[in-house]
Amino acid sequence: MALIKTMKIIFSLLLLFLMANAGFSQAKNTVKYAVVTFEVKNMGINTSGTIGGLQTEIQFNPLNLPASKIEASVDVNTINTDNDSRDEHLKGEDFFDVAHYPKITLSSLSFKHKSGSNYAGVFDLSIKGKSKQVEIPFAFNYKDSDLVFNGTFKINRIDFGVGENSLVLSNEITINIKAETSK
Repeated sequence: MALIKTMKIIFSLLLLFLMANAGFSQAKNTVKYAVVTFEVKNMGINTSGTIGGLQTEIQFNPLNLPASKIEASVDVNTINTDNDSRDEHLKGEDFFDVAHYPKITLSSLSFKHKSGSNYAGVFDLSIKGKSKQVEIPFAFNYKDSDLVFNGTFKINRIDFGVGENSLVLSNEITINIKAETSK
C-alpha cells in the first residue's frame, strides 16, 4: 500500500514537472525592456551608440535548448550616436543604406549551455541583405518573475558591406544586447 502511495506521489510530481516544462517551453515571452548598443573605434577614439525599435520573439527554455528559439530585429533608422550628422551619414548608402535595408535581423539556429547561467547561441545575422552565422555568448538569469538576457559579441562591419576599409574607422564593432522579458 505504501509503495502504491509513493508511486502516485512520484507520478503526480513528474506529471506536474512535465506540464510546467511544456508550458514554459511553448510560451512566448513579452519583452519588457531591451537595449542594443554598439562601440567602434573612430580615429582611435571609442564611439558608441544605440539602435532601437527592437522587436523580438523569445521562446527560451534552458531545460530544452533544441526547442528554444530567439528571433529579433532592430530598426536601423533609430541609430543614435549623439551626433546628428554622423547618424545621417551612417543611415546613408555608404554604410547601412536604410532606404533599402531598414532592419537588422537575428535568428537563432542552436544553443548550448556553457556553465552556470552562461550559454552560447549560433545565429543568422543579416545586415544590408548579407547573412552570416555568428556565435553570441550570453547570460540568462531570472529576476523576480522575469527572464534577463545579456550578450556581447563582435562582428567585422566589412563582412556585411557596412562602409569600406578605412585607416581611421575600425572594422571591428562590439555589440551589446540586454533584454528583460516576462515569463
